[in-house]
Amino acid sequence: MNSDYIPTIGIECHVQLKTQTKLFSGSNNDARLAEPNTLVNHIDFGLPGSLPVFNRQALNLAVQAALALKTRPQLSSTFDRKHYFYPDLPMGYQITQYDQPIIIGGKVEFLLNGNIKTVKITRAHLESDAGKSTHPEGQNYSLVDLNRAGTPLLEIVSEPDMHSPEEAKAYVKELYLLMRYAGVSECDLFQGNMRFDVNVSVSKTDELGTRSETKNLNSFRSVEKAVAYEIKRQIEVLESGNKIIQETRGWNDAKQKTISQRKKEDANDYRYMPDPDLPPLLIDDDFIDKIEKEMPPTPDYWRNLLKSLGLGPEISEPLIEANADYPEAGYLDLLISFSEQNRDLKMLANWIINTDIPLQKNGLVKIQERLVLYSETNQLILDGKLSSTNAKQLLADILVSTDQHNNAQEYAEKNSLLQQSDISMLSTTVEKVIANNEKAVNEYRSGEIKVLGFLIGQVMAESKGTANPSMVKDLLVNKLK
Repeated sequence: MNSDYIPTIGIECHVQLKTQTKLFSGSNNDARLAEPNTLVNHIDFGLPGSLPVFNRQALNLAVQAALALKTRPQLSSTFDRKHYFYPDLPMGYQITQYDQPIIIGGKVEFLLNGNIKTVKITRAHLESDAGKSTHPEGQNYSLVDLNRAGTPLLEIVSEPDMHSPEEAKAYVKELYLLMRYAGVSECDLFQGNMRFDVNVSVSKTDELGTRSETKNLNSFRSVEKAVAYEIKRQIEVLESGNKIIQETRGWNDAKQKTISQRKKEDANDYRYMPDPDLPPLLIDDDFIDKIEKEMPPTPDYWRNLLKSLGLGPEISEPLIEANADYPEAGYLDLLISFSEQNRDLKMLANWIINTDIPLQKNGLVKIQERLVLYSETNQLILDGKLSSTNAKQLLADILVSTDQHNNAQEYAEKNSLLQQSDISMLSTTVEKVIANNEKAVNEYRSGEIKVLGFLIGQVMAESKGTANPSMVKDLLVNKLK
């Protein structure tokens, strides 16, 4: 690839707001389990004479989004009609904000390769979603589901401040965390609660090249891969002497490539006009201040708190992400409770990252009393009764148990997980290992000290992991003199 080209990336993110009803109608906003075309009414169908009624909760969530983006919302914003004609848009236009959006400015900051990267926000505006068209393979017809028509969206538009696939991925991941922690959206990527449109161009000069827009990406990985593919494709087109066409493209995940869909429209193609049925949204500073006081802690709040407790980014970032993905698990609250007991916080964090979270991903975690379980397990380790290896096994077993709570010590005793510290029994095992490993013993006595680790491992294997390692080491050293 020709490295003389500078990639430039801007991203538009559609965030589905966490309201009970749609943006301008009383239809249910949660279509995840609904049959097609069951969450609709006269407004969603665009029937003549039907008038939109603005959802107040959408305004509150838009204000929360502005604050999460480190800015304040506009005190006055207006709605416009964006005209286009698709089967899944019964009105023949989309209600959006064009001239005066609810949010102007803002920024998203994230850590990448040890450095803080800032991506500025151009604007964010409220709009209603269209329906969904599906095209059955091998058939000559399409199906339209209007359950999603009228769903409240906040479209967040970034400045073209990114210049690599890695930056694009890190940006959308941080944006996900900001919206999730602020309570703006469920941010369920699988269900399309967040969708990303990536604009990519390449150029050898400071003047931006012609961009393509790859629409409706619904994972951090697909954002990274689509950007990487577009950079490579556009450079190859330019190097072959051809020009980039401004167009809309789609992402084929199976083939890991973008595919041309249609020529990219310009703003004048949509014939924007003020919506005559909707008055301006007018708010004041007192309204904003009240919402700001009730805002939940941000990802940065948790990063700083975890840092003060001695946890670096390599530990805190997976925990912050998992707390967003599985809020019912309460990982961050667990950590704070554990720290208040003066327990080993890094140990708990590693248990969560390496044992609990993988089980959560597979939907296996059953136990509710995690704090008690982790505290008991930690105490067994401190008392020298449980090895770190057997602790992981104990936690994995109990976390998938159907019992509300298994006592850690009782479970360890029942399943022979407790460390063996009986000096006479350990001596017998050590003597057996010494007798069965004459070559290693002679090497150790000849000065090959590192062989001791091998012999300790043999004792641990012989005891099925239950021997106290420090006692084993002392016994071996004494018996090998």
